[in-house]
Amino acid sequence: MTAEAGWDVVVIGAGIVGAACAWRLAGHGLRVRVLERGHPAGGSTGRSAAGVRAQFATDTNILLSRHSIEEYAAMPGSGYQPAGYLMLVPEAQWAAHLAGVGRQHAHGVPTEVLTPAGAQRHAPFQTGGLGGCTFCPTDGFVDPHGLTLEYVRLAREAGVRFSLDTPVTAISRAGGQWRLTTPAGEVEAPQVLNAAGAWSGEVAALAGLEVPVRPARRMVFTTGPLNLPRPLPMVFDLESGVWLRSEGERLILGRADEADVGWREGMNWAWLEPTLERALGRFPWLETASLDRRASWWGYYEVTPDHQPIVGRMPRVDGWLNACGFSGHGVMQAAAIARVIAQEALGEEPFIDIGPLRYERFTAGALLSPDIQV
Repeated sequence: MTAEAGWDVVVIGAGIVGAACAWRLAGHGLRVRVLERGHPAGGSTGRSAAGVRAQFATDTNILLSRHSIEEYAAMPGSGYQPAGYLMLVPEAQWAAHLAGVGRQHAHGVPTEVLTPAGAQRHAPFQTGGLGGCTFCPTDGFVDPHGLTLEYVRLAREAGVRFSLDTPVTAISRAGGQWRLTTPAGEVEAPQVLNAAGAWSGEVAALAGLEVPVRPARRMVFTTGPLNLPRPLPMVFDLESGVWLRSEGERLILGRADEADVGWREGMNWAWLEPTLERALGRFPWLETASLDRRASWWGYYEVTPDHQPIVGRMPRVDGWLNACGFSGHGVMQAAAIARVIAQEALGEEPFIDIGPLRYERFTAGALLSPDIQV
């Protein structure tokens, strides 16, 4: 079988990261083909809780999110709403959290430091055990579907070809080219970008590579309509791990179950009780809320051993790029990641230092600490 050639980069995955990367790569004059097993935003992207925030503790994550949020704010189809993020920080974490705020300020992120009493203007909560709170008014949420489809539209206008419902079934390399096999035929290119989300580890394994990304199921519970005095921003209680925010007249909320890994499908209703038990300790007014089971949903995080993404060239593997393992932060960082990946593909220095996120940390035994993980 003769493989279809003439491409500079093949992108695997048309979630928000893959679609944004395809657009940026094409903007640099590269001929780009996207292979997607389903449809755009059909995996983790479309089931995201849609939050975007620059409130991180490390320079790299702060900058990736800040630049991405700025791009989303300028895109009419993004659905960006600067509703803010309110962080409720336990006493034991407060000093370290303030150090992160200092880094955020250094990078132009307008995070506000609040007392628990002062933060009540954003949301009502019990203040016990908190060292303080932070709020960033430029954080908020987007429309993941609309945003991804906008990147797809822009990419197509730039000449990118999307092949949907086209899973990659085999990958090999010979003569300086990657050959990707699909049910529709074979495609060749000197560079491949692995942006397959929760499937990224399995995609890499097709090429004989080990990329430590695995799926982790997450629940998003939706309440019935509530008579709240004002919409709530995204509120994250770092002590209990519970997050919640307004979605129209309702609230969506969740809490990570760290043991829920692997290809498990469907709602885990058994996780509702422990989530509510932790939530009621901080938000006792939730006791009067009803649950809308039909409006609740689940999706996959794409997690790595240190809950930080894998970005950039694969060491000692010519032409293989990774943009995966975002552990819940793919939507909020996709725009800047796309710029970084385009620079990597062209052999240029990325405009943000992605050194801490490179694959080499796994072989060097230098795993990162989770960075304000929701």
